[in-house]
Amino acid sequence: MFKNKSYIGISFIILIFGIYAIPKIIDRVEGGAVVKSDRLDKDSGAGVAAESLVDVGASPNFDLINQDQKKINNDFYDGKVYVLEFFFTTCPSICPKMNLSMLQIEKTFFGNPNFGIVSITIDPVTDTPAVLKEHAKLLGVKSSNWNFLTGDKTTIFDLANKGFNLYAAANNKVSGGFEHSGLFALVDKKGHIRCRKDEFGNPILYYDGLDKKGVKDIQEDIKLLLKE
Repeated sequence: MFKNKSYIGISFIILIFGIYAIPKIIDRVEGGAVVKSDRLDKDSGAGVAAESLVDVGASPNFDLINQDQKKINNDFYDGKVYVLEFFFTTCPSICPKMNLSMLQIEKTFFGNPNFGIVSITIDPVTDTPAVLKEHAKLLGVKSSNWNFLTGDKTTIFDLANKGFNLYAAANNKVSGGFEHSGLFALVDKKGHIRCRKDEFGNPILYYDGLDKKGVKDIQEDIKLLLKE
């Protein structure tokens, strides 16, 4: 008997709540006043915008010869996003790893006419256009927007060290006779060097072409710049 009275009491409370609360809920829904939760309000598809990438400044001008003996300068990449590196074909140390990273980037964006790659040799005496062409063939390069460039040695070293601030130097004491950084420069469609910030909010300036995270990061940022 007591248990039946309890059920009746609970049912009465539910009935009263329904009479009072449900009409108010309906009014709020019809009036568009329902408050969404934070989880619903957030755009799950929102990512980092290209505007968040730091504009380091205009990239230095270059005017060199590619593997097909054609003059290539900044104008060739006008309106394109591109990645630039300094390397040499006989490099026994970091270049093979850089090559693999560039090939991965090429594969990701292959067929996109608004993307390209620039590989500038720091050993122009050895790396003639013919040598560069054979090197590209051995790597399996497919993109027509990937240029392997050579030219005057002094001009190239100035471009690396004073223009892009990507270290390169001749050194007979190291294997291969040259040393250079394994960093990649990212340039946007307007010819400006762009980069993301590190965890402390500082511009990274360049991307590590020897590191999986660096390659992943630059690919993410290429996608952002292609949308600009």
